[in-house]
Amino acid sequence: MSDKKGFVGPTFSFANRVRRMAWQLCWLLLARWTPPPMHRWRIAVLNAFGANVDPNAYVYPDVKIWAPWHLRMERHATLGPGVTVYNIASTSLGAKAVVSQQANLCTGTHDHRDPAFPLYALPIHVGARAWVCAQAFVGPGVTVGDGAVLAACGVAFSHLEPWTVYRGNPAQAHSQRAPIHE
Repeated sequence: MSDKKGFVGPTFSFANRVRRMAWQLCWLLLARWTPPPMHRWRIAVLNAFGANVDPNAYVYPDVKIWAPWHLRMERHATLGPGVTVYNIASTSLGAKAVVSQQANLCTGTHDHRDPAFPLYALPIHVGARAWVCAQAFVGPGVTVGDGAVLAACGVAFSHLEPWTVYRGNPAQAHSQRAPIHE
């Protein structure tokens, strides 16, 4: 007789795991080794796997993207070197949004209060002209408002207001940023 309480095995279907394995293999063979200026080639690889990335965006070769079919990037949006996008839910970057080196966008977590420890996911949106600085962390369900800044090593588990600079763990509003109009 088996006890089904607590963690009992894989969260994702076999088909999902095979799809992600195919994605990771293709990224390794077709994109991971490419020189940094080859953004359009890497974007073509991402889009071939269901991403919706503008051809004028920037994606660096050592970015780790869990599911490209959940990624949307507008023109001139950037995923910098070493960024991790754990996007089991939708992740979107507005025009000219920047996610700097080694930052982490994480759409998933577990309910630690439930003995079954279920995984749940909430989308992340990084607004136009927002900046997620180096080694910052953006958690599930967070919207980084247009022009907002999450300072280096900052940790955001709640929405960041537009044109506001945040820092710390947990992120707290520090100052205002002048809006940029084009």
